[in-house]
Amino acid sequence: MTSQLFAVCFNATAPSDLARFWSGVLGWGPVTGPDDGVTILPPEGTGFRIRFLPGREPKTAQNRAHFDLTSTSPENQRRTVARALELGGTHIDVGQRPEEGHVVLADPDGNEFCVIEAGNTFLADTGLIGAVACDGTQEVGYFWSEALGWPLVWDQDEETAIQSPNGGTKITWGGPPVAPKEGTNRLYFELALPVGADLEAEVGRLVSLGAARTDPGVVDAALVRMLDPDGNEFAVRTAP
Repeated sequence: MTSQLFAVCFNATAPSDLARFWSGVLGWGPVTGPDDGVTILPPEGTGFRIRFLPGREPKTAQNRAHFDLTSTSPENQRRTVARALELGGTHIDVGQRPEEGHVVLADPDGNEFCVIEAGNTFLADTGLIGAVACDGTQEVGYFWSEALGWPLVWDQDEETAIQSPNGGTKITWGGPPVAPKEGTNRLYFELALPVGADLEAEVGRLVSLGAARTDPGVVDAALVRMLDPDGNEFAVRTAP
């Protein structure tokens, strides 16, 4: 059985503060996490959670992944932006053009995110977090499709996107050119196995798909840290 997307994790300089920001923006409540840090979960309790973990590395470059938040109307988009700004977010410029309808912001720890305009058909019916938008190759999109068992919902011009068969948030990759990786990613995926599944067998499957284990000399009965084909960190754990 394949592992599931358990969490999107943030390495944060102040995990509790960043959790309060995203809890306020998304309307998600805190839950008990499997270890240190703070975790928030959507009200319906389905889909992935967001975990905020202590991280010491300062932000030096644009993140390789960010959230695209959806809007149901122009007024809803304005409210989301206003709420984010009230909670400590800021407007930033990442090269967006004035005619583009989305708003680019950063959270209090400098992590970029977008509030997408209403009427975006690609993100229709995905939920408030419409996409985890990633800077990555076509190859890595194919890897994650196989790793999670999520079908491709977009595969054109080396851009890819996947979505759970149950719907919800999409994960997208923009294709080349991919900026060089600088340091450890501040956002990364954490996978969890179904109860009773074998961790080492799942790690072997992921390696066969193109992942690499970062700690081959370390045996951890609960969690293994890995890299995907683009060199992005992720973790896979036994059932929490």
